[in-house]
Amino acid sequence: MFRLDGRTALVTGASQGIGEAVARRLAAQGARVVIAARSADRLGALAAEIAAAGGTAHALALDVAEPERVAEKLKELPADLAAVDILVNNAGIAADNLLARMSLADWERVLRTNLTGAFALTRELVRGMMRRRWGRVINVSSVVGLMGNAGQANYAASKAGLIGFSKALARELGSRAITVNVVAPGYIETAMTAGLPAATRDELAAGIALKRLGHVDDVAAAVLYLASEEAGYVTGHTLNVSGGLYM
Repeated sequence: MFRLDGRTALVTGASQGIGEAVARRLAAQGARVVIAARSADRLGALAAEIAAAGGTAHALALDVAEPERVAEKLKELPADLAAVDILVNNAGIAADNLLARMSLADWERVLRTNLTGAFALTRELVRGMMRRRWGRVINVSSVVGLMGNAGQANYAASKAGLIGFSKALARELGSRAITVNVVAPGYIETAMTAGLPAATRDELAAGIALKRLGHVDDVAAAVLYLASEEAGYVTGHTLNVSGGLYM
């Protein structure tokens, strides 16, 4: 089940954390994976690790905060990877502050990276999916986009925007056998949460029904399902992967 043999996937924000875990999982299931991020050095090492494990990966230096350059960067892909079947828009940033103190620059930077970048990349790649009449678009949002969070008005707006974007696109593309879905992670064990004091981590876990922070592999498994043939009748859906933080 959930095999992706013969499919090409592109994952943004793939140099670390959730994006890296997603890239590894899709490659392990047979997909040819384009790993995209700003960190070219880390991408090269990750591509080598995936190849050593028997997978296929190609590194693409891409900054989604430069949406006007997306089409140009995609032209760098080898011919055998240019037809992307599965797009995972995972790249994102945060610039937290209370609204009264938030700068316009931080507002626009977060929206440009998290939402406009996904729009620009999706717009380019769905054209091929439409011609081939098959595709998967999976946008990585956050439970913050569903429930809100003080001090994250820009981040919450960008992540809620991804959900609305996905629902609209699901209606546009459904007749071409292209599904568009969202994964909304909660608190996940990443480099960011690893730096939190133990007391803060315990407090976060206490508010989660499963009483633990999630793992990147929990999110990767959800993405794999939505990318698979088995999820062919699921579209416009937001899959909440928060351990019961938000219900």
